[in-house]
Amino acid sequence: MPVSEEILAKKATTVMPENPRQTDFQLVRVKSTWCRIKKGDAICNSEDTITISQAKIGKSVSDIGISWTIEAPISFCYKVVETCSLLDPANSTLLFGHILDPQQLEMAINREREQRRFIVMDQIVDEYYGSKVRKYFEANNVHYKILSLPTTEETKSMDLVLSILQEVHNFGIDRRKEPIIAIGGGVCLDIVGLAASLYRRRTPYIRVPTTLLAYVDASVGAKNGVNFLQCKNKLGGYTPPVATFLDRSFIQTIPRRHISNGLGEILKMALMKHKGLFDLLKSHGKYMLDTRFQSPNGLVNHGDAALKTTRLAIETMLEELAPNLWEDDLDRLVDFGHLISPELEMKVLPSLMHGEAVNIDMAFMTYVAYERGLLTMEEKADIIQCMKGLELPVWHEDCNLYLIKKALVERLKHCGGQMRMPLPTGLGMAEIFNDISEDTLERAYELWASECKTAMEEDFPIH
Repeated sequence: MPVSEEILAKKATTVMPENPRQTDFQLVRVKSTWCRIKKGDAICNSEDTITISQAKIGKSVSDIGISWTIEAPISFCYKVVETCSLLDPANSTLLFGHILDPQQLEMAINREREQRRFIVMDQIVDEYYGSKVRKYFEANNVHYKILSLPTTEETKSMDLVLSILQEVHNFGIDRRKEPIIAIGGGVCLDIVGLAASLYRRRTPYIRVPTTLLAYVDASVGAKNGVNFLQCKNKLGGYTPPVATFLDRSFIQTIPRRHISNGLGEILKMALMKHKGLFDLLKSHGKYMLDTRFQSPNGLVNHGDAALKTTRLAIETMLEELAPNLWEDDLDRLVDFGHLISPELEMKVLPSLMHGEAVNIDMAFMTYVAYERGLLTMEEKADIIQCMKGLELPVWHEDCNLYLIKKALVERLKHCGGQMRMPLPTGLGMAEIFNDISEDTLERAYELWASECKTAMEEDFPIH
């Protein structure tokens, strides 16, 4: 039976109040108490210290009741710090480098109570650096506990987060003055970040990346998370660390394949927004792989390829992340390489590393851009050749057209019904597209498979 216009009108009046009266208030604290002051009213003089908040409360009164609207800006300040010899006991960065305020720093250094730190370290990192970490804290008279864990995509779960939280609770920390420290690759940093964000609703934490991928990607943003229901990073949040401490010396002990894995994320930023970075990767990629991103003069030689590459990668990443830390805007260039790769990576786990899956995604999208007329044949070839030079896979047998379309359907679901596909429009330039046709995808796939499958089999063995 059709619903009458009269009933529809009555329903509408119950949802939409007529002639609501709106009043806006600012919030002022006098002594210890916050109170509302009507916007535009003068704040009375007082001998007490007055604090004015950026938060606002709006009050709407209508014939059906009252509603309040709360506007509370949330801001984070965190540091990303290059350093050398982070584990040298004479280097205080790991203990105090996160403190911004000079007075708080002085108080922390001179506090009578002993310093305490809870450290979560990847098991493999512990084998290489555990003794140095222990000597560091012992030399600085720090009461510490190190929790050494296997942090891989297979173990990246809420169960591991909860086991960390149990140990944190048993150890007991000051939730404001004793940050949890995560030392490891991107998975370790993600897991510990989520654990810290949950403990007492937000406990400060510090990131110390030990892989190139974590150095330029996971360590500089706000995201944390774990895998859930066979989906990558399905559970997580946006809580940045109080600081990230970057020391490239850790990279010298990781396998060559792991360094190449990190180069995938660096190449992403180069293709999206910095041709100079792309040129660096083309001309010095093999050298940086051979030398494991080490610089003979530390942080002094600003012309050093590894130093320039990591700095450009981080700066371009921060340019994109800082204005959109909570991803309120879903149009993100940093999603390049991340439309198909989550589906592919989880399907073939653990045969592909994250940066490798990202690069396979980027290789396919390079062909999409070419078929759309955004790249020339020479630019397409230049990109694929650069990927090969960085020893990254450009094709995978499991990245078939069915998986690609399935991944893009998932993309539509969590991106507000739009594809929001970042594509290169030249070397070091990109735009977001929502109108890539199925025909373009299919033509791109055919050409990609015909050119890159053979090249992979001949030039680059699938891991």
